[in-house]
Amino acid sequence: MNSQTQTAMQQVRQWLEQAKHVAVLTGAGVSAESGVPTFRDTQKGYWAEFDVQDMASVSGYRSNPARVWQWYSERRELMLHVQPNPGHTALASYAQQHPGKLTLVTQNVDGLHERAGSPHVIALHGELMGNCWLNDACPMCDAQAALSAGGQPPQCSACGNMLRPAVVWFGENLPAQALQDAEAAAQQCDLMLAIGTTGAVYPAAGLVFQAHQRGAKIVIINPDDTELDGIADVCLKGTSAQILPELFL
Repeated sequence: MNSQTQTAMQQVRQWLEQAKHVAVLTGAGVSAESGVPTFRDTQKGYWAEFDVQDMASVSGYRSNPARVWQWYSERRELMLHVQPNPGHTALASYAQQHPGKLTLVTQNVDGLHERAGSPHVIALHGELMGNCWLNDACPMCDAQAALSAGGQPPQCSACGNMLRPAVVWFGENLPAQALQDAEAAAQQCDLMLAIGTTGAVYPAAGLVFQAHQRGAKIVIINPDDTELDGIADVCLKGTSAQILPELFL
């Protein structure tokens, strides 16, 4: 680590110490260090012949629920073989040592922040390992759902309603409560860290602009340039697994 980076790190440490509230936004780069493939990286082999929107939309699911369910089942299987990396654990440790000071907002759906021990994670894009109902649940849905044979998604035997992965698909709004909580954190923080995100996906990237407009210090942690660098007070070039354990000394 060169002297310029060390000086920048020391400045951010001072901001961390002085801040009353820290907001953190994490993106795909944080999970990639654990070996989690990006959304589009899973479109390989057999899956390469299908349009990604057909695998991540309500219309695509209704058209071929078994195929989409199988794709997500394979993604879930991949998650059984990855572990949180030092970036995840550094964030979790800081949050545990400073209760109530840090709010963690993630664009990732893999649950690695939770597995690392981070409390109260705001998952903007949902949770890969969870399910929800495709349609409004009937009174019997929760009691009657059962795994179907042949790779079909679980289905309510009373009304035929299907479970689906609890992730945000194309054309869907972010979970209202998660977005509201994330915006509140961005507007209340003294310091915001944007980690492993290119800043190209909205409304998540807009949280950084909200924090900047309210006067918070903005720190970007990413090995490459991002679309958020122009409003950053400090850009730390490196991965979260490299930077965060050093930053949270």
